[in-house]
Amino acid sequence: MNTTFRNIVLGTMLLSFIVIVLGAYVRLSDAGLGCPDWPGCYGKLIGVPESSAEIDSANAEYDRPVEIGKAWKEMIHRYVAGFLGILIFIISFLLIRKDRNGERQLVSGVMLSGLLIFQAILGMWTVTLQLKPLIVMGHLLGGFTLFNLLAWQWLRCQQFSINLEYRVAQKYFRFSMVAIAVLVAQIALGGWVSSNYAALACVDFPTCQQSWWPAMDFNAGFILWHGLGVDYEFGILDHPARVAIHYTHRIGALVTLIVLGVYLHSLARTAGENLILRKTAWLATGLLLLQLFLGFSNVYFKLPLAVAVLHNGVALLLLFSIVATCYMLKSATRSKH
Repeated sequence: MNTTFRNIVLGTMLLSFIVIVLGAYVRLSDAGLGCPDWPGCYGKLIGVPESSAEIDSANAEYDRPVEIGKAWKEMIHRYVAGFLGILIFIISFLLIRKDRNGERQLVSGVMLSGLLIFQAILGMWTVTLQLKPLIVMGHLLGGFTLFNLLAWQWLRCQQFSINLEYRVAQKYFRFSMVAIAVLVAQIALGGWVSSNYAALACVDFPTCQQSWWPAMDFNAGFILWHGLGVDYEFGILDHPARVAIHYTHRIGALVTLIVLGVYLHSLARTAGENLILRKTAWLATGLLLLQLFLGFSNVYFKLPLAVAVLHNGVALLLLFSIVATCYMLKSATRSKH
């Protein structure tokens, strides 16, 4: 892959990070339904209703009254996401066409484009289905997946020289896959907490409701589909169901800490003279500890917007760092055969 392609992918990764963090900001500032229609905003493709006449007309036509600030947050997110989509389609085209060696990456190109289209559909459903938690969580995971597919392409452009014994590299490659699976499950739980407005269901730590095992309703908390026509803004679940969701996320955080901690510590010790692999493992460890601190801060400081948004961004960087170790280990196993 040439330098131009690598730079395009890197720039697209950075923009993808911005879109994901911006999406978290929109969601956490309760602006997810700032525009009740899609792709426009109260029928406008450019801008939002701002004059008195436009606002009166929009209020008469739509059930949700115009809030200019929230509408602009939503539309700015859509505009930036739209530009990101154009860049991803360009990368897909470059992957599908033959390179200088007459090779092409058809599967990667189609996968990127396909996921992008599905992500756009999820974005539309997020609005039209009025913040249905399953869709909101899926949209979050789709964004994280798109970023890491781009990251995988960027990693392919780097020249890593990982010198590990084949059996050791294979062992840690498998461990990295387990670590990724655990982390993705925890990220999904975080999305479920956020989309069900359960972040402040427990406002003390390490206990919850001054109890190690508070009253919880797991059955209600994890119903994935509540039917159509329900407005999910600010949540519809009773408090015990929200507590169950929050508490499960806390347990998931403990499991994630143990699994990723063991993986990263042992990988850093095993990396030996592979400086890039060892540094990546230590960087991921730092991000893991920072993420735990941010999770605690969300509870202790009652979910400040900046901390909650940062919690999303660091989760993405943590996943990327684990994916990077996975790629390096995979390249090490491949170089032995």
